Amino acid sequence: MNAARAPRLASVDALRGCAVAAMLLVNYPGEWGHVYAPLRHSEWNGCTPTDLIFPTFLFLVGVSIALSMARIVDAAARRDALGTSWLRALRLILLGGVLHGLAMWAYDTPHFRVWGVLQRIGLCFGVAASAMLYLRARGQWIAIALLLFGYWALLEMTGGTVPLDNIASRIDSWMLGPHAYRFDAASGRGHDPEGLSSTLPAIATTLIGIRAGAWLRGHGTSPLLLAGGVALSIGWLWSFVVPWNKNLWTPSFVAWSAGWAMLLLVLCHRLFDVRGWPPFGRSMGINAIVAYAGSWAMACLLERSTLSSALYRGLLQPAIAPVWGDKAASLAFALAYVGFWCLLMWAMQRKGWRIVI
Repeated sequence: MNAARAPRLASVDALRGCAVAAMLLVNYPGEWGHVYAPLRHSEWNGCTPTDLIFPTFLFLVGVSIALSMARIVDAAARRDALGTSWLRALRLILLGGVLHGLAMWAYDTPHFRVWGVLQRIGLCFGVAASAMLYLRARGQWIAIALLLFGYWALLEMTGGTVPLDNIASRIDSWMLGPHAYRFDAASGRGHDPEGLSSTLPAIATTLIGIRAGAWLRGHGTSPLLLAGGVALSIGWLWSFVVPWNKNLWTPSFVAWSAGWAMLLLVLCHRLFDVRGWPPFGRSMGINAIVAYAGSWAMACLLERSTLSSALYRGLLQPAIAPVWGDKAASLAFALAYVGFWCLLMWAMQRKGWRIVI
């Protein structure tokens, strides 16, 4: 039988909410030409705090799967959960497509981008949920190893991490063409940071989240603390062989980002679940996809109506830039945007509204 659903952990919701708030902070500055370095992604190799946001979210997708599906034991319940999981994955992928269509309209881009953040979340969720339902812990670890070492071997045999000349970029160019995030028609080369090949190690990130969730459920934070330190050490050492690279989601980046995600989860669990501190960010985490999709849609509408530029250049920039500089003004716009969505999600939580996409 399928037992009662496990209670939600405030720590998981809060950390997820903080990850979404961080996404909004780095995605919606007042002006892209004036952004503080830690709030930018690495140009290629390397790792900034911004690069850790998305893998932390995918890690938490895995943690949530482990906590919510742990009590599903019989075959019929597994089949039902599998179908439900892939339906949700499909909805996420379709929602990502709708948002990209809205961005085409708002920003007058000539080509539709096929893959993106929600599409990757959907695919990782579907595969990881399947692994949770039909693979034991050993099988999940084997899948993680095969994904990471197989992807590493594929990179090393086909050009390494050279920009646009690596296997992931070449597959993106071949399969997506102008529908990739970046594509040069003259050379036929392009790249998509959420492309198909680099989704394989991203699935490994989600599977690591499943194992972390199992440890948290069964043994508390001690194994997580140890595993976080081990993952950071592996990621750091591995980076001397294959560099951290979020665009390619390299194996060293998977280990490095998973280590930080584990330590953050330990911190949140001890503060919010054990000590009972107010779980700031939880309201955003409960409706994470709503916040992400809604903020995207709102940004598109503000851009199309030119209200975004009017608010920034007519209000914030003149008030802040002369004293604190253009980067501070740009950050103030992003903070105001995050604040608006935090308030909206808080109001939804107060009303008891939770929308599952």
